[in-house]
Amino acid sequence: MARVQLIIPDEDRDRFVHQARLEGMTLSGWLRAAAEERLEQRARLKPFTSSGEVREFFLDRDESGVDDREPDWEDHLKTLRDSKMPEVQ
Repeated sequence: MARVQLIIPDEDRDRFVHQARLEGMTLSGWLRAAAEERLEQRARLKPFTSSGEVREFFLDRDESGVDDREPDWEDHLKTLRDSKMPEVQ
């Protein structure tokens, strides 16, 4: 098994150790798991290799019937106003 030396700021080390302990892992095990997770995420990404693939992607998206449009700006503002806590007087 290979040994890897990693130089990181003390604050990062403290955060990583804390999270590893929360997850019941050693720092070394937690770092390996984080690296594996990142590799798996990258492996799932399939870049487009042609403009035809890009066109096909967006055509499929348009035909999916899902309406992912952003709400109107007034709807955003209403949501913000509605979520504000009333001022205490």
